[in-house]
Amino acid sequence: MKARVTVTLKSGVLDPQGKAIEGGLAALGFAGVDSVRQGKVFDVELNTADATKAKAELADMCEKLLANTVIENYAIEIV
Repeated sequence: MKARVTVTLKSGVLDPQGKAIEGGLAALGFAGVDSVRQGKVFDVELNTADATKAKAELADMCEKLLANTVIENYAIEIV
């Protein structure tokens, strides 16, 4: 089973990399960009056919390693 985990900073958490990207886009002439928030994407293949079990296992992975839950949110999608 394939899954995608998207990790993003919680709103209100300073995102210096997003600000740098925003500045770079403006320097390249992309004037319509109001703000940029960056994140991480993990594509994970699991050896199970049970979507409920897979989501629970992925949530455990996020809580323990993939996301810093103090400052980051995560979303799990079975693809």
